[in-house]
This record gives sequence, C-alpha cells and structure tokens, in this order.
Amino acid sequence: MGAHIATMAGGADPYGSIPNAALAVKGESIAWIGRAEEAMRAASARNIPQHDVRGRWMTPGLIDCHTHLVYGGNRVAEYERRLGGATYEEIARAGGGIQSTVRATRAASADELRVSALRRARRLMSEGVTTIEIKSGYGLDLGAERRMLEVARGLGRELPVSVRTTYLGLHALPEEYRDDRRGFVDAASGPWLEAIAAAGLADAVDAFCESIAFTVGETEQFLAAAKRLGLPSHVHAGQLRDVGAAELAARYGALSADHLECLSAAGAEALARSGTVAVLLPCEYFMLRQTAPPPVALLRAAAVPLAVATDCNPGTSRMHVDPSRARDGVYVIRLDAGRGARRSDAQRRARAGPRCRPGHTRGRQTRGLRAVGYRPARRAMLCIGRKSLCGRRLRRAAAQRIIRTPVTKTALDAAGLGRLDDYPTFVRDEDCCRPWARGTHGAPGAAQEHRDERFVI
Repeated sequence: MGAHIATMAGGADPYGSIPNAALAVKGESIAWIGRAEEAMRAASARNIPQHDVRGRWMTPGLIDCHTHLVYGGNRVAEYERRLGGATYEEIARAGGGIQSTVRATRAASADELRVSALRRARRLMSEGVTTIEIKSGYGLDLGAERRMLEVARGLGRELPVSVRTTYLGLHALPEEYRDDRRGFVDAASGPWLEAIAAAGLADAVDAFCESIAFTVGETEQFLAAAKRLGLPSHVHAGQLRDVGAAELAARYGALSADHLECLSAAGAEALARSGTVAVLLPCEYFMLRQTAPPPVALLRAAAVPLAVATDCNPGTSRMHVDPSRARDGVYVIRLDAGRGARRSDAQRRARAGPRCRPGHTRGRQTRGLRAVGYRPARRAMLCIGRKSLCGRRLRRAAAQRIIRTPVTKTALDAAGLGRLDDYPTFVRDEDCCRPWARGTHGAPGAAQEHRDERFVI
C-alpha cells in the first residue's frame, strides 16, 4: 500500500508509473496492481494483510544483460599504464588486457572463482538487479571455459537471482595458439562448443569481432556452428572500429550487438530489420576515455531497440553498480532519463535471452508476472559525505566536471570550485556508500531526493 509503482508497461509516461498505488501478491506472482484506495477497501473486506511502504518507489527488478562476472586476478597495473597514455589496444597487443586475465583465471580454482563472483553478484543484487547475464571468455580452453560456466550456473542456484550464461568462445587468441589461429577457431567452434552445449552450460554464445580480436569470417564460422546446435548468439561489435560486425550480428538474428561505438548507417538499419538489440556500455566507454560515444541518434532514427548494461569486467568496467548505469547513460551517452531507466530493464529482456523476452517474467510489473521483493542494501545513488578530496585531486576532478568520490560543499568552497550541484556525481566506491546507507554521514537534507528507499520486485 502507499507505493509509487513504476510498471514499465509503456505509454505516454516512460516509467508507466502509478502514484499512490498498491500491489497484491499471490504465491510468487503479481495478482493485482492499481490504486491504493481501491486495494485498501478490498483488502479490508477480505481480511488480507496490508503493508504500508510509505511513499517508496516500487520498480521491476533490473536486468544486467552484459557482464563478465566470473574471472580470476585483477588488472590494477593497467590503470597506471592508461594514466600514462597507453590505449586499450596498445595494452592488448602487448599481452595485457584479456590475456592477463586469462592467465589468472586458468590458475584459479573453481572455489576461488566462485567466492569472487559471489561478491560481485551480491553487489549488483544490492542495487536491485534480479537477472544477470554472465559470459565466459577468460579461459580460452575447454577446461577453463567449462569451469567458468559451471561457476556462473552455480551462482543462480546459490543466490536469489536469475542467471543466464553465455559461452564467449571467441574473446581473444590464447598465447599457445599464437601461430595457429585456424586451429583455435576450429576448436572453439567445434569440439569445445559441442561439449559445452551437450552439458547444458550455455544459454547462448558470443564472439568479439574486432580488429584486435576475430575477423568477420572467423566470427561467422563460430555463429554458424552455434546456430546448428540451436544456440542463439550475441556479438561484441564496433567497439574500436566498424569492421562489419553489426551487419553480421543482424544476418544471424543475434539477440544483441554490444558496444557499437563505431557503427555505420547500414549497420544500424540491419540491426533494426533483424530486431537485434543494441546494448550500450557507458562505463566501458567512460573508463577508456573514448572520444566518440555510441551513435544514439543514429540508433534511434533507425528504430533499433536499445539496452544499457554494466559490462562488469576486470579491465574496462570495474564500476558495476547497476542503477548508476542508467544515470551514466543520461550524462555520458546522452540518453534522456526515461530512456535510461527503461533500457535498464525492459529492452534487456530480449538481450538476456529467450526466457527473458517480452511475454516472460522479467522487466515489468503487471498482473501474472513474477513478484519476489526485496529492499536493495543501499539507499543512495548520490553520496555526499564528510570525506574530502585534497585540493589538487579535487581540482583535477573539477576540470572534467565530474567528482567521483564523496565530497563536501565546504571542500568545494575552499577550493573555489563553485557549487556541488554543478557536477554530475558518479560514486563508485562501495565503502564510501555503505555509511550513507546506514545514515551515519551526509549533511542533513543534502540530496534528499536520492535518499528515499526503493523496493524492487
């Protein structure tokens, strides 16, 4: 009772919102949704228990439709290289990037992978994520890829979250196949794929079709093999260059084409014709300091369905607090707020896989759909605390018009940098946010609109 409900059911209101509403649950399904006054009369007449949520927003569970959640090690050293001017492509060609995570993942036990992945999954869940797509791709041999997919499947059994697994068979060329590209592509597209499909470990496949990864021809061989086995596909497309990957994804009716910073009009039109979802990954774009954002206007003009995801991975998107991704889309790739919120759930159903397509039980709040509710662990999407940046670091952040750690108004005034409201604030440090969730720091009244608790269905 007494909730503001975002149904995401479409219409003039981008959120499908119902003010002062109520939602009735029977078993694990939504039995009724409507105005609170009507619900109160019906509940009182039938002696049905009532719970007043006192004006909180009730939203559908979010779907993170592109993650690399299971991996070993970290790539902290690469951040320093990037600060020194090295590009993602330069680091990858020097044996870093994906290759460094492959070495760490192969060396990690299943339990080590499980423990670290559980921690990341719980962080996403703490922000309202109820469905997660998890890719492999850091094993690059059959044993390690199977281990990653088994761990991912296990997360779905261990946590109250729906998990969809994707075999990212063509992610990078492993070092032992440096002189035998054909041998690797044949193995990944043949016996390895067949073994993973036979074991039921993958809901779909994915491939990185890019100048530093795999060609259109190699990717097509992999997608064709998956199609013969009845597995749908995704494609990492147009991240660094437009090599025709979007058109390939469309030709195979891929569930999604992801990244798409580099995309032609022909590619956008092909995606629209095939119904392939364009998955935008603003955190990765932001972290790599790319200069050309995804062509949102082009995708809209072609009527390509859009989604936004975290791309949680060890190298280019460590910032995996999901609702912030919708806000990042607003600020960084210029999606309006309604589109940003909707791309955090409704369009992702198609991206996450067949079981999450419209008509199934994810991404909306309507009668008959799944209703398992919980409160996210943290209240705030914006964190304003007592911790201050030193003047030098604060001025550096201000130069980009972005403050990425908690900061007080006093610190801004002392540095002569204007009002806190002048800066879009991206808070990424969970340790900084935890005290805010407990209400132990933050100026009274500061950013009050962000302090309301949210209840997720």
